[in-house]
Amino acid sequence: MGSLFGASRSGKKISRRDFIKAGSAGVAAIGFPFIVSSSALGADGAVAASDRIALGFIGVGGQGFFNMKSFITNPAVQVVAVCDVNEESDYSKFYFGGTAGRKPVKAFADNYYAEKNNGNFKGVDEYVAYQDLIGRKDIDAVVIATPDHWHTLISIAAMRTGKNVYCEKPISHNVFEARWIAEEAKKAGVVTQMGNQGHAEEGARLLCEWIADGAIGNVHTVHIWCNRPGGMWEQGIDRPSDTPEVPKGLDWDKWVGPAKFRPYHSLYHPFMWRGWWDFGTGSLGDMGCHQMDAPYWALKLDAPVSIEASSTKVNDETAPLATKIHYKFGKRGDMCPVEMVWYDGGLKPARPEELEEGRELQSEGLLFVGDKGTILSEFNGGSPRIIPESKMREYKRPAKTIERSIGHREEFIAACQGKGKACSNFDYAGPLNEIVLLGNVAVRAGKKLLWDSANLKFSNCEESSKFIKEEYRQGYSL
Repeated sequence: MGSLFGASRSGKKISRRDFIKAGSAGVAAIGFPFIVSSSALGADGAVAASDRIALGFIGVGGQGFFNMKSFITNPAVQVVAVCDVNEESDYSKFYFGGTAGRKPVKAFADNYYAEKNNGNFKGVDEYVAYQDLIGRKDIDAVVIATPDHWHTLISIAAMRTGKNVYCEKPISHNVFEARWIAEEAKKAGVVTQMGNQGHAEEGARLLCEWIADGAIGNVHTVHIWCNRPGGMWEQGIDRPSDTPEVPKGLDWDKWVGPAKFRPYHSLYHPFMWRGWWDFGTGSLGDMGCHQMDAPYWALKLDAPVSIEASSTKVNDETAPLATKIHYKFGKRGDMCPVEMVWYDGGLKPARPEELEEGRELQSEGLLFVGDKGTILSEFNGGSPRIIPESKMREYKRPAKTIERSIGHREEFIAACQGKGKACSNFDYAGPLNEIVLLGNVAVRAGKKLLWDSANLKFSNCEESSKFIKEEYRQGYSL
């Protein structure tokens, strides 16, 4: 593969912005994201004028297939293409189940539309190289669910062609990329959304409203705990020494992409890549964008002042088996300083005194501690309750002041149609990703870090800057 912005297989480098410029000047001038009326494939294969959004899927492993099944039932969507460097893999050992990859996901989409069109359907296109998919003028938006190390590069490449982007969390593999992708989204002026679905749910909104109402006074501490990896994938291990044969149908060189090349192993693909520093972001990166979202939103967090971590053994290959990370944030307006503590690998905070006897903390959750009380919620802010329950019953809930969502994926599609806003857009998600991934830097640095957000560096530890930004393998930089 050549440069990331190389020509498509047709040899022609296509700019969607050039394509739409002549007809969209009036719309662009008033600041709305431009949406081309999609080419929805009808029963006879003809192009039908409609308001449906033409979607392409890049990365259709377990999560990508799940996304496809969620988007395809939206009547405002037409799936037109899938892209993956892998034909098919068995996901039965993982929570996704079944098989996934380019071939089974294309077959699923074809069968879905064939049933809706009485068996007569042109077919969804498939690609190995994502450049070929994003080069298509008829595709309005892409859904990206590759391994983490590809998220930013593909997202930016797609945004630079004028496409709207839904990208799985985390949207970046490192702190620098989090800042970069947010800046590129602003330049492109397209619709964006990070796949942290809890942001659209009721629990996070209730937490924002209750904390703003002073339900537990000034919140000074938040505890966040996660049970992963918990047997889902390997962490705390070294690189395997054996070099098994690359499975048929997998383009391993493209899968590795911008990371340093290494031989194939089943400990990386499928699914197991999450624990490896070169490809994933560990338990923190996998779940932090879900679990830190509600505290980030409700407490109006900005860049942390300092980050400090302790963990099981750290190595250069994989994230530790378990970590505990302390983030400290300064005052924000009239809100007091906050310490946010992350636990994973089965670690939990101390059992709060307010919790009723006989009741234990769940395997994953959030605990907001204020000077007048405590709120306990599910892992992403769901079902929040003041504890003990007697205090919850006494609390007079405030009026709902935050607009409710029509659904995380649904609001993305609606925003692509020019209706409303995608609320976990990259303006919002970029800074959240920075906070999350700074924790991984602290784990690898092994010391307390003082963060200089304006300059993207640590004021007390210049050598840890190597974890802020990574070098891309030759041929994969933008």
